[in-house]
Amino acid sequence: MVSLLQRRGVSSLLALLAGALTTLTFAPFDLWGLGPVALAVFYIVLQHTNMRQTLWRGWLFGVGMFGSGASWVYVSIHDYGNTGGPLAIVLTGLFIVTMALFVMLPALLYRLCTASKLDIVAFAGAWALGEAFRSWAFTGFPWLFLGSAHVSSPLASLAPLGGVYLVSLVVALSGALLARTLVSRHWWLLAPLAALWLIPLVLPTQWARPIGDDVTVSLVQGDLAQLSKWTPDGQRDAVNTYFSLTRQQALDSDLVIWPETALPMLEQQAMPFLQRVQSTLPADSTLMTGIMQRDQTGMFYNSMIALGDMPGQYRKAHLVPFGEYLPLEPLLGGLLKIFNIPMGNIGAGSHDQPPLQAHGLRLGVAICYEIVYPDLVRQRAKNANALVTISNDTWFGHSIGPLQHMQMAQLRALENNRYLLRATNNGMTAIVAPDGRLQAQAPRFEPAVLNGTIRPMEGLTPFTKTGSWPALLLALLMLLCGGILRTHRRDQTAH
Repeated sequence: MVSLLQRRGVSSLLALLAGALTTLTFAPFDLWGLGPVALAVFYIVLQHTNMRQTLWRGWLFGVGMFGSGASWVYVSIHDYGNTGGPLAIVLTGLFIVTMALFVMLPALLYRLCTASKLDIVAFAGAWALGEAFRSWAFTGFPWLFLGSAHVSSPLASLAPLGGVYLVSLVVALSGALLARTLVSRHWWLLAPLAALWLIPLVLPTQWARPIGDDVTVSLVQGDLAQLSKWTPDGQRDAVNTYFSLTRQQALDSDLVIWPETALPMLEQQAMPFLQRVQSTLPADSTLMTGIMQRDQTGMFYNSMIALGDMPGQYRKAHLVPFGEYLPLEPLLGGLLKIFNIPMGNIGAGSHDQPPLQAHGLRLGVAICYEIVYPDLVRQRAKNANALVTISNDTWFGHSIGPLQHMQMAQLRALENNRYLLRATNNGMTAIVAPDGRLQAQAPRFEPAVLNGTIRPMEGLTPFTKTGSWPALLLALLMLLCGGILRTHRRDQTAH
């Protein structure tokens, strides 16, 4: 069986299929047990390869992973980006084959350590470092990290300990151990494999505790049509929809939250209406909403503002390439933006903005795509006792994109042991408990108000204190151990 997997043509096909298999580990499928299986196959097909074969099979694994797991990109480009079908297919294909290049890095790093007795740990370290590089390079695309699938798995307790990279490291090590067991038939390797999954069961998932009184919250979901949202009729519909939903179902809440760009207009235009809505709420209630701002220089900002006794604002700090700004604009000035927002260039807010406050809550804010960055959210959580993220996942239609987005938001809540409020235009609008589970969720693709209660949390998880660097340092040490032993073994052979 193993020898069959290692044949050249079969190995290439298996690399592609194993990459596609990883998509089933994420929402909405949640078959997290397939993660180690996919990486076990990847480990096997990388055995006894030259450099060209290593890079080719790494790239094929990436094509399978992004081709299946990020298929929602087509929906954004075609359905909402006013792009024709053939061109949308080409652009989506270019995105997939480009992102697949990033999987060549862990394959290459592992290839340098394959002659080592510790190539198992080197494989796991290379995979985790590859994910970290992908979260950083060219502003990053931290989507489809294997650890993100384990919000409810036996490995969940590792998230507040070391974050998503630690979970991914253990998933990769599990896959390598499983593969080595099959290749060498050293059945004793099943013991450390079992330990990797049993030890987290006795570790705590809660490092913080609730304090203070319950805070009642209402998350308002307007379900507005994206294609007509920025028209005059769309603006009137937004005003009427959010006012009506708030007046009917959210008047008794301490905190009312509307999603990203809930009102398709600038803050200056929307403020009289927002103040009128705020005046209909109890005197000590707070209204928060996503809104576009423009400063005196004409720069636009994707923002979240708070009205009430403690007004404040947050401006999105990590922008989406091609969606909110155009990379290399002097060279690519003629390239059409994928997202058809009728605004000029969007600016980035600072990375050290204070939390928004309401009723004893200090809310660390992440707007849309920002929630997928573990260390960005961790920085927000350090000075906050709850988290809030607003989004407009209408861009992804009925694809799996919003479900994956929600799962990553759940992991951010678990990593930092904070309640997380997620308000979106058409789902998934939800309240996430500090252990990452969904406490309440609004129905998708319909106007709704999700009411619930949360409490401030006191205390920091190890991940919130230190961030990702301990897990990545461990991954680097594991990789170096494999590399050093390989060099030592080569030297002994030479003598």
